[in-house]
Amino acid sequence: MQIQDLPYPDPGVPDARSGPRFLWWLGRNQLRGQFKALAWGLLHFVSVSALPFCVGFAVQAVVDRSGSRLAQTGGLMVLCGAGIAVGDTFLHRAAVTNWITAAARVQQLLARQAAHLGSALTRRVAAGEVVAVSTGDVEKIGWFVEALSRFLAAALTIVIVCVGLFVYQPALGVVVAVGVPVLAISVLPLLPRATRRADVQREKAGRATELASDTVAGLRVLRGIGGEELFLDRYRRASQEVRHAAVRSARMWAIISAIQVLMPGLLLIAIVWHGVQLARQGRITVGELVTIYSAVMVMSYPLRHFEEIAMAYSFSRPSAKRAARVLSLERVTDTVGTRAAEVPAGDLYDPDTGLLAPSGRLTAVVCGDPDAAGRLAERLGGHPAEAGVSVLLDGVPLDELPLDSARTAVLVQDKDPVLLSGSLRELLDVPASGAVGAEEALAAAQCGDVLVALVQGSLDTEDPMDARITERGRSLSGGQRQRLALARSLITDPEVLVLDEPTSAVDSHTEARIADGVRELRAGRTTVVFTTSPLLLDHADRVVLVHEDEVVAVGTHRDLLHSEPRYRAVVTRETEDEAEAARHDEAPLRGALDDDEAALRSALEEIEESA
Repeated sequence: MQIQDLPYPDPGVPDARSGPRFLWWLGRNQLRGQFKALAWGLLHFVSVSALPFCVGFAVQAVVDRSGSRLAQTGGLMVLCGAGIAVGDTFLHRAAVTNWITAAARVQQLLARQAAHLGSALTRRVAAGEVVAVSTGDVEKIGWFVEALSRFLAAALTIVIVCVGLFVYQPALGVVVAVGVPVLAISVLPLLPRATRRADVQREKAGRATELASDTVAGLRVLRGIGGEELFLDRYRRASQEVRHAAVRSARMWAIISAIQVLMPGLLLIAIVWHGVQLARQGRITVGELVTIYSAVMVMSYPLRHFEEIAMAYSFSRPSAKRAARVLSLERVTDTVGTRAAEVPAGDLYDPDTGLLAPSGRLTAVVCGDPDAAGRLAERLGGHPAEAGVSVLLDGVPLDELPLDSARTAVLVQDKDPVLLSGSLRELLDVPASGAVGAEEALAAAQCGDVLVALVQGSLDTEDPMDARITERGRSLSGGQRQRLALARSLITDPEVLVLDEPTSAVDSHTEARIADGVRELRAGRTTVVFTTSPLLLDHADRVVLVHEDEVVAVGTHRDLLHSEPRYRAVVTRETEDEAEAARHDEAPLRGALDDDEAALRSALEEIEESA
C-alpha cells in the first residue's frame, strides 16, 4: 500500500477485543510495508555495523604494511557507505508510509464507526474521548506500527553482529555475545512502572481533553450564567495534573535512557580492559581489538531502538485500548439487512409504545419527559438504545433493511442538531430526493432573516448561499441555527421525517409560519414532530400523547385539550388543582350565560308568535 492509494477501499474488520490485539491486527494488515521497512532497515543497520570490521581491517593492513588489503578495505567502506545512505533513505520512506497508512486506517475505521452508530455514539462514549482517539491516539498507534519493523531490523542486526564477532575473535566475541543481551534486557524491570506512569498520563490527558471539549461546546451557556471561570479553574487543575503525570513519566524514561548509556559504557570498559590483556599476551591483534571496540560502540545505535519500541508500546497501548473500545461498540439492530435494498412507504409503527404515524400525515407526539421523547425519536429512526422490537415501516422492521435504505426512509433531526463549518451551499448539499429545492426548504423554515444575517456577516460575497457559517454556527442565534437545520432536513425529503423539538428556540410568530410551511411542504409525506408547542400541535393532523412509554390518548389538539387532563398538564403547564379551580371559577359565569341564552330564546319565540 502506497500513500497515494489512500484512503483504503475497505479498511477491514478490526480485532477490537483488546488494545494489544488491535495493534497486532494493524501490523498484520500491513505486512508488505513491514517487510519493506525490515529489509531496508537490515541493509542500513548491517552496513553501519560492518564499518567497525572495515576499520579493524584497515588498521591491521597499516600495521602489516599491506597496500592491497588497505585498498580492498577502502572499497568495502565505500560499499558500506552506499548501503547506509540507500538503506537509511528507503527505511525512512517505508517507515513514514507505515505510520501514515496505519493512522489513516484507524481514522477510516473511526469515521465508519461514527457513521455506523450515528447519534448513539455520543450517548455511549464521551465526545471528548472520541476527539482524543481520532487525533492524538491515532498518531501514537501509527508510531508503534511504524517502529515495530525498525526494532525487528535492529534486533536481527545485533544477533548478526554478535555471531560475527564470536566467529571473528572468539576470545572477545564471547564477552560481547554475553554482554549485549544483558544490555538489551537491563531496562526490562523498569518498563512496567514506566508503562503504568504512561497510562496514568494518557488517562489524565484524555480527561483534560474531554473537559476542554465540553467547556468549548458549552461556552455560550457558561458565559450566560457566569460560570466560565469555574470551568476554566477546573481545566487548569486538570492540565496541571497532566503536567505532573507527564513529569513523572519523563523521569522514568530518563532513567531508562541513562541506563541505556551507562550499560554500554561499562561493557566497553570491560572489553577494552580484557582486550588490552589479550593483546599484551599476543592472543589478538591490534586490528581485532579496534574492530571489536568499534563494533560495540556502533551497536549502541541499534540498541536505542529497544528503548524506542518500549516507549512506543507504552504510549500506544492505552491509545489502542481506547480505539478498540470505540470500535467494539455495536448497533443493536442489524446493519446489513435481510431484505432487498428498497425504501418502503407506509405507516410508521412502534410496537413498544403503540405509536402509529399514518402515511402521508403530520403526526405530533407529546411526551412529558423530554429524555423519553428523545429516546423514542431515536428508536423511530432505527437507533434503539437497547435490544427490543424494531420499529415497523409499512410492516417491514427497520432492522431488516440495509442501513443505507433505513436512513433513506427515515430521517431523525434531534433537538440539538449540529451545523458544520463551511458555506450555506455546502451545508445544504446533502443526499436528497431532488423534489425539494433549497429555496423552498429555506422559505418553509422561515430563514429569510438568517440569510440576511449571513450576508451582513460576510465580507466577500453578497450571495447568502456562498456566505460562511462558523463552526457549529456559533455566530448565529439558537433559533437561527434551528431553522437552518430544519431547512437541511426538509431538503432531504425522506419518506418519514422525525423532528424533535424543531422550534424550541423560535418566537411564536415565526413558529406559526414554520408550522404552515412544514405542513405545506411535507404534504403527502409522513412527518412526526415531537413537541409541546400549541402552535405546532394545532397544525397536526393527529396528536398522540405518550405517558410512561405508552400511548394513552390520540386525537386532535383541541379535543385532547378539553378531554385529557394529562395532555393539558403537559401542553399548558397547568396542574390538576389549577384546572379544578378554573372549572369552579367558570361555573357561575357559565350558569349566567345559560340563563341569558334561555331568556333571549324565550323573547325571540314571543316575538315570532306575535308576528
